[in-house]
Amino acid sequence: MRVLDALGECKGQFGRDAARGTSALLERLLRVRLRQPADLIRLHETALFLRAFPQSPRVTRLADEILLSFADRMRGVDPAPFDDPEVSGIAGTAVSTNFSYEFARSLATRHARSITIDWENFSRPDRLGSVLGRLIPLAYEDYAVEPHGDWRAWLEKEPGNSAEWLIQKVDGVTYDLLEIPLRWDLGDSPASRSALRLPRRALFYHSGLFLKRGDVSIEAELAAPPLSLRRVAPRRAHAVLGVIIDASATRYRELYGFQHPDKEHVYHADLGRGVDLYFFGVLRERRLPLRAYHSAMFFKNGVPMGYVEALSLFERCEIGFNLYYTFREGETAWLYARILKLLHQELGVTCFSIDPYQLGHENEEAIASGAFWFYYKLGFRPAARNIAQQAEREAAKAAAQPGYRTPPSILRRLAAAPLYYGSTGSDWEGFSLRRLGTTVPSLGGDVARAKRAAEETRYLRLLQRRRDLRQQLLRLR
Repeated sequence: MRVLDALGECKGQFGRDAARGTSALLERLLRVRLRQPADLIRLHETALFLRAFPQSPRVTRLADEILLSFADRMRGVDPAPFDDPEVSGIAGTAVSTNFSYEFARSLATRHARSITIDWENFSRPDRLGSVLGRLIPLAYEDYAVEPHGDWRAWLEKEPGNSAEWLIQKVDGVTYDLLEIPLRWDLGDSPASRSALRLPRRALFYHSGLFLKRGDVSIEAELAAPPLSLRRVAPRRAHAVLGVIIDASATRYRELYGFQHPDKEHVYHADLGRGVDLYFFGVLRERRLPLRAYHSAMFFKNGVPMGYVEALSLFERCEIGFNLYYTFREGETAWLYARILKLLHQELGVTCFSIDPYQLGHENEEAIASGAFWFYYKLGFRPAARNIAQQAEREAAKAAAQPGYRTPPSILRRLAAAPLYYGSTGSDWEGFSLRRLGTTVPSLGGDVARAKRAAEETRYLRLLQRRRDLRQQLLRLR
């Protein structure tokens, strides 16, 4: 425990002496056999942080040695504590859930030997009856006249991997409705959180203090010279998108943009300090009717670190920023500002909004982390006047009382409305996409006809004109 505590304190320490001390602790832990799940989790997450934010090449090598030993370290250890999304995906463990069709197809194609149907957690295997009755002629008899068909037995009679076979045979809508839980046994897979990396020519070694929030100015970042953005070659893009799906699936996360990426238009930006960001939109047929949708994943020294979802309309961009738990002691404010810079540069947006969920509305994790203040101290402000006034009172208390922490009850009130950054934020107060959507007729469920009508309606034609029509759209709120 003392060694683990000491290793945890190495995060954020710099210089030659710090690097030597970190290396010595890693070497010691490399020889230690831990048996308690909590100790193994601490070791894994600390080593992964040090792999992403290394002080020296030796720290990088030793952190990787520890991480790549986890498939062996997990033998005989209770797997239950490792299923929590905060720590799932460690080598030697498994993840099990009903992935979307797109994720399931990608995983089964690339990891077929380790993907199986999790029959023990399949609550409604009877749903397979009508599907297998169509796919396997003799199984139709079971489906038609037998009250309790053994659908697992029928499916496992087919050649090869049952999960992969079924995914190949059914369409996406049918598959999603079946809600089939897949089990992914990670073993020593290079796709586990312990081993997943994107190759990088040169790693960034931290020799000085981390950049803190006080070192960061979004205004200065937006005004800085453009970031270099280059289109990724098709083969490389395919590999990167596979890594993005693996990194998401091991954490029980999915994103619309990761399900339907525009594979022909994947872009890479080197944000500096060892951070690579891969940025893309969605397929043309999957584009949203109103807002432009883009997503990205960012990597620190090749280690997946988190992801971004951006929904833009005129000069406004709703941004969802998700940093994986392991890396929340790193240079978060600097990274966030760099991402805003990229979105401003590439999408032409000048007003950024944060959804209340990200701030803590029905999200206790964000309440516990004080997410509201992270954005507020970077310059975001509530568009709702009453919430802005309460935030000012809380900020004054914090300034007058060192150590003061806003109570969770007040944080929940502060999270009741979006935050904005940008001079036009107040113009968007009260804007509701749902209210706007009700002005477009559904035409009795005729999707194709409704789509054509939406394209022809006055409200959506505004989006094809110049931005000076923004106020006309806002009146519809």
